[in-house]
Amino acid sequence: MTVNVKFWGVRGHMPCPTQEHIVYGGNTSCVEVAWGDTALILDAGTGIRFCGNEYVRRRSQSAVVLLSHCHWDHIIGLSFFAPIQTHGWKVRVLAGQLADKGGVGAVFANAYGPGPTYPHPLKNWYATETTSFEDFRAGEVLTDLAPGAVVRTTPLNHHADGATGYRIEVEGQVICYVTDTEHVPGSPDQNVLDLIRDADLVIYNATYTDEEFPSKVGWGHSTWQEGVRLCKAANAKRLALFHHDPNHEDSFMARLEDEARQTWEGVLVARDNMALALG
Repeated sequence: MTVNVKFWGVRGHMPCPTQEHIVYGGNTSCVEVAWGDTALILDAGTGIRFCGNEYVRRRSQSAVVLLSHCHWDHIIGLSFFAPIQTHGWKVRVLAGQLADKGGVGAVFANAYGPGPTYPHPLKNWYATETTSFEDFRAGEVLTDLAPGAVVRTTPLNHHADGATGYRIEVEGQVICYVTDTEHVPGSPDQNVLDLIRDADLVIYNATYTDEEFPSKVGWGHSTWQEGVRLCKAANAKRLALFHHDPNHEDSFMARLEDEARQTWEGVLVARDNMALALG
């Protein structure tokens, strides 16, 4: 069976709805991995709104959202995800770095009002009775998310609270989602290497270039060149550059894409609405 990967949002930090972000897209992080009538959603940035509009036309009436972490650009779209507002839908939202810090449910309860940042509390979301917020610890293997899927996880280096990387193994394909993470130059991240070993597709946090990186140390992100180095070392087949800096407009991204392709033939640059078929 074919495994389909769709990029609903590929931008990092903040959405960019401008004429300079048309080609590569301006919605923040959301990727869907689907096979048959089953799917997993990675992150809930602004791109998840478009994903949700398509979901409500499906028969499954269930959705699983795996969060890399809970910074705004990765969660801000969840309340506009149509299934979460639709009675009869079951939605699971999971995160891997908050079990000892109050839990992911508390994060959303605090972030989504009522208050100065959002007018409607969780209890006013239409499908709250069938929405669950669940915690695990990065490093665990998740086997109850979707039939036939094994999801391996690992902690990532992203500020004090960290983030979670995912390895989805399904239908003989391996798709890895590695954002947000900051590398140490000259010292490949062993957690990432172990996660992406022999993967068919690695979606990697390529916010900066190696030239930009020295001025961005401590910001919690990596470079497209480091993604190439990691994928080569781990024998991964393809690399999708992801979580683009808002300052990288279409003209910049086109030059980056040309350079990346010349560096390694396995590279592609993710853009909003791009769809890949694996297997």
